[in-house]
Formats: sequence, C-alpha cells, structure tokens
Amino acid sequence: MNLQILTEKISDHYKKGKPFVLYSLPESDSVELLLQKNSKKYTSETFDKKGIVIAPFNYKGKTVCIPLQESNHFEAQLGSDQIEKKSIDATYTALEKEDYMRLVAKAIHGINHKNTHKVVVSRKKEISITEMNFEKLSQRLFNLYPTAFRYIWYHPETGLWCGATPEVLLQTNGTSFTTMALAGTKKIENDQPPLWTPKEKNEQQVVTDAISNCLQKVTSVLRVSKTYTHEAGSLAHLRTDITGMLKNNKTTLSTITAALHPTPAVCGTPLSAAIDFIEKNENYKREFYTGFIGSIDDKDSISCLYVNLRCMKIEENKASLYVGGGITFDSQPEEEWEETQNKLQTMLQVLQPML
Repeated sequence: MNLQILTEKISDHYKKGKPFVLYSLPESDSVELLLQKNSKKYTSETFDKKGIVIAPFNYKGKTVCIPLQESNHFEAQLGSDQIEKKSIDATYTALEKEDYMRLVAKAIHGINHKNTHKVVVSRKKEISITEMNFEKLSQRLFNLYPTAFRYIWYHPETGLWCGATPEVLLQTNGTSFTTMALAGTKKIENDQPPLWTPKEKNEQQVVTDAISNCLQKVTSVLRVSKTYTHEAGSLAHLRTDITGMLKNNKTTLSTITAALHPTPAVCGTPLSAAIDFIEKNENYKREFYTGFIGSIDDKDSISCLYVNLRCMKIEENKASLYVGGGITFDSQPEEEWEETQNKLQTMLQVLQPML
C-alpha cells in the first residue's frame, strides 16, 4: 500500500466526519493510519488505551484519543520523492508586526520587574488556501521533514490539525525514559552551523534546569547530556537530551506527563507566572498548539509523546499557523519577530501548492 491510497482513505473518512490520524515517527520511512470506526469522542486520563492521543496547551489531565481497538489500521511506505522547496514570502501587515513586538516588549518588561526568568509568547497567522487536498498535503509534509514527528489528525471535536514537530516531550520504555530541552532558534544559512549568542545559551540553560528540577521528584536516575545543535528543516535549535529511570511502581506515564507539561520551552519559568502572563496577554486561544501528541502502547510502558510545534489548523479554505519564541531579559523585539517569520516557513512549505 502507498501513501496515495492512504490519502484517498482519509479524504473519504474526513467527508464522513469520522476521526483519523496519519503519522510517521522521526527518521521512519513508513506512515501509519488509524481510521476510527465511529465518530465517538474517546478520552484518556490514565493512558491505558493503545492508540494516538492529543492534548491542548491547557492540559488538565485528559487527552482526546483515537484508540487502536476502535480503528482500522493501515501502513504504507514513503517514497523517495524529492520535494521542491521555494522561498515563500510570509506577508504581514504593519499592525501584525506592531502587535507582536508590543507583546514581546511587555514580556521583557515583566521579566525585568518581576521574579520571572522566561516567558514564551506566540501568535496565530491565518493564511488563505485554494483547496484542501490531502494528497498534496501528505506528500509534502511527510517528505520534507524526515527528522520530525509528522502527523495529520482529525476529530470532529478538535478539527483538522497537522504538523512536523522536532521536540520530544517524553519517550518511555518500561521504566526508562527520554526527554529533551529544546530552545534557541536560528535560521540555517549556506548549510553552515549557526553561531549561538549568550542570549540563546541562557535561554537553553533555563529550560534544561527547569525540566531537570521537575523530574527529580519522579525519577531514580537522571542524566543530562552536553548541549548541541539540532537541525530541523531550515532551522537550528540548541538541544540537551535528558534520560534516566522512573521510580518503579510509583511514577506512571500520566504523572510524569503532568510533571513535564507545559515545559519551559513552550510556556516559561517559573511556570505559574508564565502561564498567567500568557493567559492575560496573548489574546487568542492556543488550543492544541504547544500541547502534545503521540502514541501510547502496552498500558503506558511504551510511549512516544511530542510537543505540538510547527503545526497548523485547517478549516475550509483557511489555515491557521502558530509560531512563538522564548523571551528572556536580553531579547530584542525585532529579532523575535524575525524568528517567528522564519518559523512560519515550516508549514508554509507544506501548504505551498495550495496557496
């Protein structure tokens, strides 16, 4: 079975208003599809259903789930198609730029005058599309970003989402686990690794320290790697891998997920102050952007959950793209705006034939 056949199946399922998820793990040359047999909303609080789960930014312990046992399961190999990339001008109005730079400036002011170290602020960019074509969408999404977790998710309760995220929230196998601190963003120029400034290094260290501290309570072993450059499409990030062992019989997937999410990479630190700033100042609902999505298997002993970054929501002839950045005391509003413009390219490249 090939990808084209799977896209025909999801197109038919979408017309019927039934849930589905098409996804591929990082570095995988295959895609998997779950077509839910009914339109029911399944939820999971204990991660006890094999399948794919998705959770919003304001996760309160309950995910939406497409269970394997309630779905038809298909798999296909990805082809070796070379997908052409074209630079796409992410047009904007002066007001859009002013609003975001004002938000960044307000975050910097709050950091300098309150006990806050970092706040992640974001924006939503609405793009008109000429059509909704699952074949074109899938072909580009799954072939352009092989190192990311790629997915197309639909449920009548959540709408249609897709993304290519480079960030692991949590991977478990028995009592061993892996997560990461991912922060700092630079555009890759001329295939050369970027030079990181103290601002990005500081932001990365804040994220690493906060994740490590929250994991101390639920782990028996904790290891932190050296920080290195991680490439994701045309962007580079600073990455630190965090691995270890969960406290046997005491830490479940749901408890460690609740401890990790939202990470400082998508919210800020201290957590309560960052959330308070976001809720009062972003002026839109993130929904599933900066939530998490991934697979659960074997009663939470094996899982792969990813932070839902580089994503968009598609409604009829409109795509809403979500981008943001981590703000620290030495952030510059103009540079933060440019960073979000660069991040828009990930999903704009996926949409390219539908613009």
